[in-house]
Amino acid sequence: MEERPETELISIPATPRGVSTPEIQTPTGQRSPRPASKEAKSSTAWTPTSFISPRFLSPIGTPMKRVLINMKGYLEEVGHLTKLNPQDAWLPITESRNGNAHYAAFHNLNAGVGFQALVLPVAFAFLGWREEKRKKPEYTSGLVLAHSHASWKNLTNVFDLLAVGLIDKLHEAVPGKRYNRYVELAQAAFGERLGVWLALFPTVYLSAGTATALILIGGETMKLFFQIVCGPLCSSNPLTTVEWYLVFTSLCIVLSQLPNLNSIAGLSLVGAVTAITYSTMVWVLSVSQQRPPTISYEPMSLPSFSASVFSVLNALGIVAFAFRGHNLVLEIQATMPSTFKHPAHVPMWRGAKVAYFFIALCLFPVAIGGYWAYGNLMPSGGILNALYGFHSHDIPRGLLAMTFLLVVFNCLSSFQIYSMPVFDSFEAGYTSRTNRPCSIWVRSGFRVFYGFVSFFIGVALPFLSSLAGLLGGLTLPVTFAYPCFMWVLIKKPTKYSFNWYFNWILGWLGIAFSLAFSIGGVWSTVNNGLKLKFFKPPN
Repeated sequence: MEERPETELISIPATPRGVSTPEIQTPTGQRSPRPASKEAKSSTAWTPTSFISPRFLSPIGTPMKRVLINMKGYLEEVGHLTKLNPQDAWLPITESRNGNAHYAAFHNLNAGVGFQALVLPVAFAFLGWREEKRKKPEYTSGLVLAHSHASWKNLTNVFDLLAVGLIDKLHEAVPGKRYNRYVELAQAAFGERLGVWLALFPTVYLSAGTATALILIGGETMKLFFQIVCGPLCSSNPLTTVEWYLVFTSLCIVLSQLPNLNSIAGLSLVGAVTAITYSTMVWVLSVSQQRPPTISYEPMSLPSFSASVFSVLNALGIVAFAFRGHNLVLEIQATMPSTFKHPAHVPMWRGAKVAYFFIALCLFPVAIGGYWAYGNLMPSGGILNALYGFHSHDIPRGLLAMTFLLVVFNCLSSFQIYSMPVFDSFEAGYTSRTNRPCSIWVRSGFRVFYGFVSFFIGVALPFLSSLAGLLGGLTLPVTFAYPCFMWVLIKKPTKYSFNWYFNWILGWLGIAFSLAFSIGGVWSTVNNGLKLKFFKPPN
């Protein structure tokens, strides 16, 4: 009897391990068992191409092989067979998915460096920096405090980057699903209701609250810029602070008409460049001038030990407030295409690392150089107000005006990226009810409404930007705690393993820091006399 050639069939899908393989009818009529391949035995994860075998049994397998190989390449290019929500194509965050690592760096840097960097030297005022001179000038106890402050900023920066890495990996942690917004990821980890309650307030504040604070900072900086440029030629009836808030808000509303997050990449580039430039100019100009004669680096004299503890906690809360922007990580990553061969977390992580390198280069010199230049005379508004108050007549007007103008440009750019999640929420509510995308008039109406609501809140609560310590404590879980908890609940690492312990410990440390810094911020507000003047912005 003539021997038939040995052949093999494709199995769709592969037979699970431990299940007996039935006999298979071949095209020639012979019945033979299908042995399990080594690849099937060793495979533990399903991929979109795992059911395609490179070898075929039938003589007609050659053209079919080409078809299936092409299908394999297509699936590797198209992605993870992700189920896309059609509504996402109508919303500002997910409307365009052509982002890349450069866009990620621009957005993260624009969100990470801003007005909060200017108040970092204020934290030193609570810690002190005693300067003791002996035979040779030596910094003793003050240097210890300075190193402690710098070490906390180092630790915060490391935790910050670690949290960004966790969120980056959780974006596509579940096969077939992309979590495009922070609240969506919180709902997946903590549950539908609890996730909303835990994540909604801090993310809303970080978006809407930061936008309001930017109006305050931007309007006041525009006023100072006008005073520097105009000088003695200013008219007898200059614009009031509220009117400058309105001018700045109007500019923000005009720029907010850009449709989606990818379309503001150019603005984020402008914001990133201006942030690096004015941060460098501010501390260089400060340390290059002669220090005020009454300067002191002594710690604040407080009546009790508990008051000293609360003041230190408030200072650390100010540092924590400087490292914010985590509510935008998923939104930025959602603008990138993601395929099986090129997942979105790779360019996102590459851009984030570059951004946080420059963020560290901006924040550290401003904090240390600013306090060295002004000491306990540092105003609560930060180093920019100190530079204008002490050296407005010592620095050339053109150079000083350029510094303030760069701050204005940065505030305009930062307003756009922090407001985009709010725009997305407005349009998501509209499209879910009408089942159609927003027209250009509806979209513009939402953004004009949001801009003037932020303006109204800024006028009603002009003290908002001075509560950095309290607000840093309240929003700290978004930065340090929630990413660790969400990693454990979604990724489910082996119980009592290193990753399990590491993330649980870091998460609960973040909660403890949040409570401590919030208490310190409340104490600082009460100790300063609760100067909460509603509807009374500075003149």
